[in-house]
Amino acid sequence: MPNPSLTMHQIIELFRLHFTRRFSQRRIAGALGLSPGVINKFLQAAVRAGLTWEEIERLTEAQLRARLFAPTRPAPPWSKRPPDFALIHQELKRKGVTRQLLWEEYRSDGPDSAYSYSRFCEHYQEWRRALRRTLRQTHLAGEKLFVDFSGQTVPVIDPESGQEWRAEIFVAVLGASNYTFARAAKSQTLRDWISLHVQAFEFFGGVPEIVVPDNLKSGVTKACRYEPLLNRSYEALLAHYETAAVPARPLRPRDKAKVESGVQVVQRWILARLRHHRFFSLDDLNAAIAGLLEDYNARPFKKLPGCRRSAFESLDLPALRGLPAERYEFAEWAFPRVQPDCHIEVDDGFYSVPHQLCGQRLDVRLTDSVIEVFFNRARVALHPRGEGTTLPEHLPPAHRAHLEWSPEFAREQAAAIGPAVLGLLNAILAVSHPRRIRSAQGLLALARHFSPERLESACRYALAHHLHSRRAVLDILTRNLDRLTDPLPVAPLPAHSNVRGPEYYQSLFSEGDSNAQSAHD
Repeated sequence: MPNPSLTMHQIIELFRLHFTRRFSQRRIAGALGLSPGVINKFLQAAVRAGLTWEEIERLTEAQLRARLFAPTRPAPPWSKRPPDFALIHQELKRKGVTRQLLWEEYRSDGPDSAYSYSRFCEHYQEWRRALRRTLRQTHLAGEKLFVDFSGQTVPVIDPESGQEWRAEIFVAVLGASNYTFARAAKSQTLRDWISLHVQAFEFFGGVPEIVVPDNLKSGVTKACRYEPLLNRSYEALLAHYETAAVPARPLRPRDKAKVESGVQVVQRWILARLRHHRFFSLDDLNAAIAGLLEDYNARPFKKLPGCRRSAFESLDLPALRGLPAERYEFAEWAFPRVQPDCHIEVDDGFYSVPHQLCGQRLDVRLTDSVIEVFFNRARVALHPRGEGTTLPEHLPPAHRAHLEWSPEFAREQAAAIGPAVLGLLNAILAVSHPRRIRSAQGLLALARHFSPERLESACRYALAHHLHSRRAVLDILTRNLDRLTDPLPVAPLPAHSNVRGPEYYQSLFSEGDSNAQSAHD
């Protein structure tokens, strides 16, 4: 069974290099920092599942893992007790110690569970063949590009403030021809690191199969002898140009001897010649470097015919893959967790995502203009980059209704139910009372508890009886008065001496006004 602890990005990159770049398993292992055995297991799992690259691109993480990680029978164990070959290998370095002696000591712990002497020696030979060897590297045309920063900086003076800052020097060398690219940058930050790679590809007019960087933090998130983790933005650059990176092992300069030599030559041939020059801008410095670099690449070899340029044109250039139609747009990646308010915090701004993703950790791609949010490789949100954006469709219905509510919005909802609901809503909103908005919201909410048809009928009944409140409509619905075939008649006031009528109060108010006027006079 393939190792499920690999990240989804490693799995996708593994299949991309196999299906689209046709890399061998050993080359994929070197690019991803994995063992060839792991690569073979994943590819065999894909064959068993009948997966193609087109299917893999469409599957979510959960679907792909379900297709790949089907249970399989475990590898057969050792038939007998395995010897400690690491200890045996060390003991054999001692004077007078032989394999026969070590086998007898191994067998003394249990003759029945021990291998015979011949099998003991065969297993040891197999284990020994897996040990590291030092190999002279042979570089094929268009195969590898070695990249690194020089370490030696060049002073640049700000013409406005007069302050001096140090420019970093980036060096890239093709393996077969030794054709060299050098350029100054403001820093070793991720943005400059990515930009310098783009400029190097454009300088060479093509893309190599493999890029060999140092374990720089801008390119390698976690340096490791066996499994270096690449920065996500650097991975995106490599995918855009359809190449791969095989970082040099920590403290192993032989892995990138080409660029180490190139850095030394750039320091001696270019930077040493510029030591007495004063530069007031990065463009001036790069113009001076470009002129000396042209001379350096045209300098004849001492033991071989031609020069770096001629070797590049005959070897590397025909083997390089063409540049893509569009130049790579720099993008950074962030991995925030969705907060309870359905927003993520990115670049000092808050951006909304679908409320179903609350608590999940998302992948966020930040370009100069937009912010793309991904979950399980599917894009779930797109925002313009700025101080933050909230899209109403990302919020729960209750939150969205609260934010979108207004008298106009309420009238639209009421009109969608019926004219009686709209008429009663207008009557409620016409009252100058602080609670009129809550009353209007409560009136519309009755359509969920009963039905829009009953609410329309109840509002019609309430208007006929001059009942302009949400409480009255609720009473009508509770008592089922809206379902009466014949509405209850409005009884006229009885003729009685104790019933004064409106005329009495009008005359009473008139007399009160007259008395108040007389008292004032």
